[in-house]
Amino acid sequence: MPEKIIGAINDALYGYILIILLVAGGLYFTVRTKGAQFRLFGAQLRAVTEKPKDGEGVSSFKALMVSTASRVGTGNIIGVSTAICLGGFGAMFWMWVIAAIGGATAMVESTLAQIYKKRGSAGSYGGPAYYIEKGLGCKWLAVVFSVVLIVTYGIGFNMLASYNLQSTFSAYSFYQSGTTSWIIGAVLAVLVGVCLFGGGKWILNATGVLVPVMGVLYIVVALIVMILNITTLPSVIAEIFRSAFDFSAIFGGFSGSCVMYGIKRGLFSNEAGVGSAPNASASAEVSHPVKQGLVQTLSVFIDTILVCTATGFMCMTSGVEATAEVSGAAYVQQSLAATLGGFGPIFITVAMVLFAFTTLLGNLYYVDQCVFYILGRVPSKTVQHCYHAVGALVVLLGAGLSADFLWNFSDVTMGVMTLINVPVIVILGKYVYRALKNFAVQRKAGRDPVFRAADIDLPHEVDYWQ
Repeated sequence: MPEKIIGAINDALYGYILIILLVAGGLYFTVRTKGAQFRLFGAQLRAVTEKPKDGEGVSSFKALMVSTASRVGTGNIIGVSTAICLGGFGAMFWMWVIAAIGGATAMVESTLAQIYKKRGSAGSYGGPAYYIEKGLGCKWLAVVFSVVLIVTYGIGFNMLASYNLQSTFSAYSFYQSGTTSWIIGAVLAVLVGVCLFGGGKWILNATGVLVPVMGVLYIVVALIVMILNITTLPSVIAEIFRSAFDFSAIFGGFSGSCVMYGIKRGLFSNEAGVGSAPNASASAEVSHPVKQGLVQTLSVFIDTILVCTATGFMCMTSGVEATAEVSGAAYVQQSLAATLGGFGPIFITVAMVLFAFTTLLGNLYYVDQCVFYILGRVPSKTVQHCYHAVGALVVLLGAGLSADFLWNFSDVTMGVMTLINVPVIVILGKYVYRALKNFAVQRKAGRDPVFRAADIDLPHEVDYWQ
């Protein structure tokens, strides 16, 4: 019964409501920022290398890595596979669309997080809850958003990451449905628990080094597969565009169309407009809020245009048929096995273990920020231990639940976050456009942009930028 209810809500949200909101919002921000996600690509690259002036605090790059750790994960592999298998090759095109226009949305929300960020003993912090409270004067909505984020990232996304990770082992002979999934979930829960309770610094240090390396290797392997199957590339590209614009099929069954799956999985993957990345963006020490907004735009492109595309083409050029029966890990593993033999499934399993693990920890960083906001202070060790224990238990439970339920639950809670965040940033966006103009004027004058709240006539009192 709960699965049917969640599924019905999911269909209603993504039938038209969220698709209209995301596309219209992305186009609106693209027009208002004059296509900043495209025309300021060079500035994005420069901003990501900038370090705090005093040598202390969180750099733009570190903040980018926190948000990317959450973004780049199981959604880039399992999510893309699911979209292609259930929605068709055209889903890839609509992922590109949501990333292209979503880059402007990501810039606006992360710039707002910087403008309204708070000063703490360990540096700056902030996010949607803070710009909702300060910018709109709506404390109750900020609390609601924080609660929904905790449910989305602490429960929904982490259960899904756990399930997706264990599902990659289904390709091996030792895997037994039910038993093996719980065992893998238990091991993962213990590892996450060790890190959350402070005893796993060596694990964090190791994954901090291995994940970027695995990310590069993943792209390289995808390119190798594409090169080995280069003769199929023209037909794959043709099918992407044919399927993407097959409107009779799309509107004949919209809930299972390439548009719906492309936008759902694209949003799940890059999170533009969801309101999660601004929590990481607020921690960066930069001289101008727009700089961090541009950095988060770059994160959207890395996630979807680079990593998701790599997964999509790696699978679509392999010759393995994309069907509902193989959606998820199986399609990716079979695609690599068809080209690279036994190495393929093993490589994907290793990649998934690393990506999923950092996704779990990145998600819980967002949970920490929202718990801090709701309580109004850093929670006591006892409170932290309680919700960290719940976080580890959630990881265990997710490994053995239904894939359909987990996808639908995560999509619904993520959708609710988006329904709150996008209208808010539309209302507060005027301050971002003023900041962007201020940024452009200083760059044109040959100066390194420096920001003051008075420069944009900000009517709200803020901790920084005085």
